[in-house]
Amino acid sequence: MTPAAHPSQHAPELRAAARHIGRRRFLTVTGAAAALAFAVNLPAAGTAAAAELDPARITDDPFTLGVASGDPLPGSVLLWTRLAPAPYQPDGGLPAERVTVHWELAHDEHFRRIVRRGTATAHPEFHHTVHVEVGHLAPDRVFHYRFRAGTWTSPAGRTRTAPATRARTAGLKLAAVSCQAYADGYYTPYGHLAQDDVDVVFHLGDYLYEYAINSVGNHRNYTDRTLPDLFNHETVTLEDYRLRYALYKSDPDLMAAHAAHPFVVTWDDHETENNYAGDTPENGVPPEEFLLRRASAYRAYWENQPLRRPQLPHGPDMRLYRRLHWGDLAQFDVLDTRQYRSDQAYGDGAQLPGPDIDDPSRTMTGATQERWLLDGWRASRALWNVVPQQVTFSQRKLDLNPVAKLSMDAWDGYRASRRRVLDGAKAAGVDNLMVLTGDVHVGYAFDIKDDFDDPASRTLGTEIVATSIASGRDGSEKPANWNTYMTANPHLRFYNGRRGYVTVSLGRDLARADFRTVPYVTTPGAPISTAASFVTEVGDQGLRPA
Repeated sequence: MTPAAHPSQHAPELRAAARHIGRRRFLTVTGAAAALAFAVNLPAAGTAAAAELDPARITDDPFTLGVASGDPLPGSVLLWTRLAPAPYQPDGGLPAERVTVHWELAHDEHFRRIVRRGTATAHPEFHHTVHVEVGHLAPDRVFHYRFRAGTWTSPAGRTRTAPATRARTAGLKLAAVSCQAYADGYYTPYGHLAQDDVDVVFHLGDYLYEYAINSVGNHRNYTDRTLPDLFNHETVTLEDYRLRYALYKSDPDLMAAHAAHPFVVTWDDHETENNYAGDTPENGVPPEEFLLRRASAYRAYWENQPLRRPQLPHGPDMRLYRRLHWGDLAQFDVLDTRQYRSDQAYGDGAQLPGPDIDDPSRTMTGATQERWLLDGWRASRALWNVVPQQVTFSQRKLDLNPVAKLSMDAWDGYRASRRRVLDGAKAAGVDNLMVLTGDVHVGYAFDIKDDFDDPASRTLGTEIVATSIASGRDGSEKPANWNTYMTANPHLRFYNGRRGYVTVSLGRDLARADFRTVPYVTTPGAPISTAASFVTEVGDQGLRPA
């Protein structure tokens, strides 16, 4: 199970130093995990894979983290689960032995009409996670799936294949989600999303947060449970990241959403460390030490997400950007704006703009990914070209001064990079461009302007920003800076600070975005409502209230 070749972004000396840290500390638990983070292949033979667990020894339910599916293709689905009878223990409650897992895919939820069945191996080296790529399926079909280990059967999940790449497709309804800080509140929006009728969910980053979580779950304020102390520190090691995913994925609302819909995932910063940029960490640790942390974070991400083989990381490198199609209706170019970017200008944060943000040598995506995106647009035959990515793409002035501050972590801090992308879209003749964004814990709707400082300039597309699932706690409908942002940014059509998600219905005549919000997440059980709805027409980009 070797990933597609992708060259290292790092100097050989830096990579060797990171490996050396792993070897030097190999006799410690941390060092062994560090060395493992740089491993590539799933074991196929030898002592690491020799022992097989007798399934009769699995005496407690191993499917405590549910099931998931992802990256639907016209003839294939990707199924995921992890065996963890004791998910809050470092070993998940299983010995370091491989486990044979049976899987089934059916047309019906009662599993009377089985389409495919087979077995997969849950390797201890990959924390007993399972990634099953089921091929040779009919396009544009709904399927149900489940796993079995020993006498235990997993919850059932529902997934689907995409329509054939060139098939005329009438419509698609997607959901976009982001930013789910467990410590900030309950995942109530996911419970509602699990009941929503969508074809696919795009997770736009910050699936995980690295910060400490105390015994009461911080702002969840548990009174019915006590979380182990092992969550009460920042994630740094492979074990730390694995345990944090176990905590997050044990949430019943998140499990329900994963079981109900296929997810397409991409990361932002917190899956590794806040506001890191390429090889540059937020804090001043040696670069080889940060690469080791990044390798651990990336490995745990792949283990715990419904991702395919080409995304299997190679140490601190992971090819996460990829392209999906939905018939002739939509092409999705999923970006990674964190792994290859230049360091933030002027010390990061909200800063006055200077010449660095227009420096053409600085990049948000890296040259290879940028070329891949523009080449993909030139070859696209889709009606809609959609870009799921992480940080705010449109200009967002943060105050009303003659020269306003901008966010150096967003595309505003990489204006030359954004200009190349917009020029590439124009050159490719992309008429219906939509950018999907997360990160900022609020819902926005932007018109993407050819010149953001000229409201009369051409509208090249729209940007739909999904608010957070929980990050930022309850939020408010109109944050304190609402008037400032709406006045300073005439291309900003909507701004709401509640938690929730957004659905987008793509059709052959128009797209409709519905911003779904809940009034609170610091206590469970909030109802959901639609805060606002907007449409943009095919061939006439620009948002208007629905």
